[in-house]
Amino acid sequence: MNEIYKRISVRNYLEKDVEDEKILQIIKAGMQSPSAKNQQPWEFFVVKNKNVIEKLSKASPYSNFSKEAPVIIVACYRNNIPEPDFKLIDLAISVENMWLEVETLGLGACMIGIAPVKERVEYVNKILNLDSNLNTFCLFPVGYPAKKHKQQNRYDENKIHFIN
Repeated sequence: MNEIYKRISVRNYLEKDVEDEKILQIIKAGMQSPSAKNQQPWEFFVVKNKNVIEKLSKASPYSNFSKEAPVIIVACYRNNIPEPDFKLIDLAISVENMWLEVETLGLGACMIGIAPVKERVEYVNKILNLDSNLNTFCLFPVGYPAKKHKQQNRYDENKIHFIN
């Protein structure tokens, strides 16, 4: 799976729309991820409206670049699930699956953490007018990369410990 070794955080995008078919492929990849007790706590909001994207870009000190993205996928989780302690883990796995599909499709993305910071969650929830059963996990701006970068090699054998 070469995508694992190519995936990077992309923060600069071309002024080019992402096709709906590709957006659905990305979300479908996210929904294929495992989850605790198969609870599948995710809900995804696809935001293309530039006014809403502008508001979302102010959700965190690290999200300003997202105002240039043609689309932001907002990954959310349901609160009424059997294993709520695992919802953030479930969503993180789901978004990683999405990220790998983004790479496969020749697109770029960046995950902007919203949860568990209460103020950020409430800010995005209000923008999207989410009901009380949903909370925002992250913003996931997606687009065609403005430039290509190589992923750095993060392998460090000193962080591997065998216990025999």
